[in-house]
Amino acid sequence: MTAIDAARIIGLIDLTSLGEDDTEKTVHALCDKAVTVRGPVAAVCIMPAFVALASERLGGTGVRIATVANFPAGDPDPDAAAREVAAVVDEGADEVDVVAPWRTALAGDYGAVSALVAACAAECEQLKVILETGSHPEPAKTRILAEYALEAGARFLKTSTGKHGPGASLDATRILLRVAGRRAGVKAAGGIRTRAEAADYVALADRCQGAPATARTFRIGASSLLDDLLG
Repeated sequence: MTAIDAARIIGLIDLTSLGEDDTEKTVHALCDKAVTVRGPVAAVCIMPAFVALASERLGGTGVRIATVANFPAGDPDPDAAAREVAAVVDEGADEVDVVAPWRTALAGDYGAVSALVAACAAECEQLKVILETGSHPEPAKTRILAEYALEAGARFLKTSTGKHGPGASLDATRILLRVAGRRAGVKAAGGIRTRAEAADYVALADRCQGAPATARTFRIGASSLLDDLLG
C-alpha cells in the first residue's frame, strides 16, 4: 500500500449515495457522516431530489453539494441535460456530474460529447463529465472522449457512474490525468472501497499532476471508503 495519510484521502472524497430508493433519512445520515473527526469530505454526491435538503443540512461546513444529470444512461440530448443541470444548480448544487453520451461517441459521433458538455458547462461552473471508461473497448477511445469533453468545458473528467460495467481503474485514471494535465481535475469513481486502493489512486494523481493532489484537482467518488478510513 502506498503511504498516504487517511485524513488527506478523506479531504478528497465525494461521499456518494445515488440509489433509486434513497430517502431523506438516507441523505441526512450521509450528510452527518460527511464531517468527520479527521476533517470533512470534499463533497456529498446525492440524487437531484435531495440537493436542497443536503445544502441546508451541510450549510457552513465547507462540504460542497454535488449531484448528477443525464444519469445514468448518458443520452445524447444536450438541451435536456442542460435543463437538468440548470435546475439542480438553482436548487443549490455546487457541482454536477453529468454523464456524457459515451455510447453515441463510441459509435463514431464524438461531436455529441462536445455538444452536451458545452451546453451543460454553460449552466454549471464546476461540471464533472462522466465518461464510463470501464466500457471503452481500448485506451485510445478513453483518450479521445476525454479530449472532447475537456475542450468543450469540463472542469473534471470522471471515470464512471458505478451503475454500468466496470468502475474506475488505475489505467483509465492515468489516461484522464494525462489528458487533463493542469487544465482540469480528475475524479476516480466506481469500486474504490479500501484505504489501500484509495492511496494508490492518490499517489497516481500526485505523480501525474506533479504536485500533491487537492480537492481542486482530484476526487474519489465512494460510498463505503470513508468507513474503512475511519475504522
